[in-house]
Amino acid sequence: MGPTTSTTFADSVRALRAAQKSNRGAPIYSRLVNRPLGRLLAALAHQLGLTPNQVTGISAVFTFSGILLVAVVPPSPAMSAIIALLLMTGYGLDSADGQLARLLARGSPAGGWLDHVCDSAKTATIHLAVLVSLYRFAELPNDLILLVPLFYSIVDTVLFFSFILTDSLRRPSGPVLAEPTDSRPSVLRSVLVAPTDYGILCLIFLTLAWPAVFLTLYGVLMLGTAGYLFLGLPRWYRDVSRLGTSA
Repeated sequence: MGPTTSTTFADSVRALRAAQKSNRGAPIYSRLVNRPLGRLLAALAHQLGLTPNQVTGISAVFTFSGILLVAVVPPSPAMSAIIALLLMTGYGLDSADGQLARLLARGSPAGGWLDHVCDSAKTATIHLAVLVSLYRFAELPNDLILLVPLFYSIVDTVLFFSFILTDSLRRPSGPVLAEPTDSRPSVLRSVLVAPTDYGILCLIFLTLAWPAVFLTLYGVLMLGTAGYLFLGLPRWYRDVSRLGTSA
């Protein structure tokens, strides 16, 4: 159901701010940029009478258009900016669908399923698109560099799946993994987990036209994400081990 005739864009923004998910555990880009951007996009969607699933679909169009361009178009400064803009807009809309669902009290398992399917697809394909782009368009000093996006795809896919699965297993019996025990959002933690932030990955596509710069930033993010995964897996395993087994 769309907004009433008396509901303005500012009213929608205020209502969404009141329904905002906690920033606890959120990486720095998501916390400072993507969630506020998602709030504005969700308010716009609310004014247009869109459903959360429709917003998810629009997000997918932006995201996968950007990913396709990475793989098929030779990188240039202008194309790099277009790709980054498409990816960042898609990510903002990815935040907007959940915010809109909370505002409308219309969250559903089907909506969550659709959102996670789209997220899992982009998690894998964005790195495969980088692999194709490097192979087709970049002059690499060594072909072994092509292993970097392959390894990044594995790391990101395992991180996404293990985080979602562990959170799902814990949800009936405890807080979600993204929420530490302190009651206030930790800025330091947001900075430390920045390499895992998809928004930061979107931003570095601004440098895609300059392979040496892009690969340096991309490699740093890959190493940071891998480190986070390898440190997190034992902890998450201990968390689910304490849940016990069902009869």
